[in-house]
Amino acid sequence: MDITIHATFLPHDDPDASLAFYRDALGFEVRDDVGYDGMRWITVGPAGQPGTSIVLEPPAVDPGITDDERRTVTEMMAKGSYASIILATADLDGAFERLRDSGAEVVQEPTRQPYGVRDCAFRDPAGNHIRINEIR
Repeated sequence: MDITIHATFLPHDDPDASLAFYRDALGFEVRDDVGYDGMRWITVGPAGQPGTSIVLEPPAVDPGITDDERRTVTEMMAKGSYASIILATADLDGAFERLRDSGAEVVQEPTRQPYGVRDCAFRDPAGNHIRINEIR
């Protein structure tokens, strides 16, 4: 079976701040930016990897979600416990410096974890947990 990861979704609550983080700080390409009914879905991805994307979407827009569930999602986003993604780079220190210098919220500086991975962590403007592993 030949299966790849095509897209994943992360919520955003400020499309312009999300663009500044993913496009300007991380250096991702903007592949699509769709507006509908006052909301925006922004598709970004790493240059040179056209088959892998992150869709930044308004939180809890599913019509099947209750108002209580929307409040819970919003509260979890504010705490940074709703969504996360792990990225990878050969230049962890350079990526860390670029993101830190962009003003991104640092969660953890580059660290060798007890389980063998060296990584760092940030929160994006919506509170999503972004962990970056070093490729060895």
